[in-house]
Amino acid sequence: MIFNIQEQPTGMLAMVSGRLDTPAAAKAQQEIAPLLEAADKEITLDCTNLEYISSSGLRLFLTIRKETAAKGGKVIIKNINEEIRKVFMMTGFLNLFEIK
Repeated sequence: MIFNIQEQPTGMLAMVSGRLDTPAAAKAQQEIAPLLEAADKEITLDCTNLEYISSSGLRLFLTIRKETAAKGGKVIIKNINEEIRKVFMMTGFLNLFEIK
């Protein structure tokens, strides 16, 4: 799993790729520090190349959402595949995030 984070004019863009399973989510906790620091802005999680997400990965996305909500920012998730969309639907994450 890779988080490639780039600063954008409106906030931060994180390209998420690979498998966001339990071991990857633990490692990614440190990688998302720049996103949490910019939580007062718009954070876009581009999941074009995300193959799989576990409950630990969902918890990581939820951490980003909680931090942005506390600081007045916003999270947008885009380009999720059908399998991840099903996971988001079953867990209620479709209602928690702006999905594009």
